[in-house]
Amino acid sequence: MAESSAKIMIEAKGLSKYYGPFVAIQDVTFSIPEGQIVAFLGPNGAGKSTTMKILSGYLAASEGSVWIAGLNVRTDRLEAAKKLGYLPENGPLYQNMTPLELLTFFGEVREIEPAQLKKRLDRVVEQCALDLVLEKPIDKLSRGYKQRVGLAQALLHEPEVLIMDEPTAGLDPNQIREFRENIKELGKTKTILISTHILQEVAAIADYVIFINNGKLVFQGTPQELQEDGSLEKPFYRLTNEGRPAAMKEASV
Repeated sequence: MAESSAKIMIEAKGLSKYYGPFVAIQDVTFSIPEGQIVAFLGPNGAGKSTTMKILSGYLAASEGSVWIAGLNVRTDRLEAAKKLGYLPENGPLYQNMTPLELLTFFGEVREIEPAQLKKRLDRVVEQCALDLVLEKPIDKLSRGYKQRVGLAQALLHEPEVLIMDEPTAGLDPNQIREFRENIKELGKTKTILISTHILQEVAAIADYVIFINNGKLVFQGTPQELQEDGSLEKPFYRLTNEGRPAAMKEASV
């Protein structure tokens, strides 16, 4: 993946999450070095969102540990949060606020000094191209602009690590292209983990792939190493169907 001397920015060791007898994820272990854009790949219900929530500290693991930029998410929660920007799938936004009001509110909650907050607001508005909608109520914005507002909120405190759960879900092709270009630009200065089940996403932006199915890791490597005969579809189908029971109930994780 990268030289062993590279600083590890996201590390998961032995993560498991149980809901009674249901196993959402089991013994998930991986590490991501500084400066990587990593695709967390898997079908719907594989355990991607559960893992993302644990990495962000939103959800506690039943077993295992997580470190963000060397900080234990369980024991150093607040310090780890300063290093992390998190964009959940369908992330909640205060619909009656404008983007400017929302970003200002989050900046104040994070206790960013007023002078610094002004600079950060200007920066994320530029990064996410929000200048045309800053004073427009969020509930009047398109899905694409709402996603940009969510990303701006995640970037506001200048995190070193960015975690995004299905960030292009629901976007049209033009919006997806713009979002991917934004991610590639952010990847020049940040370590990024993006969960997805869209193969084009992997091919377009990822340096590395972590593949999960039925709550277990089934592959870690580059997109090129994952390909079979130049295709990602073949290994995706194989890895999501190997060992699958003939009749398996769908689980939404």
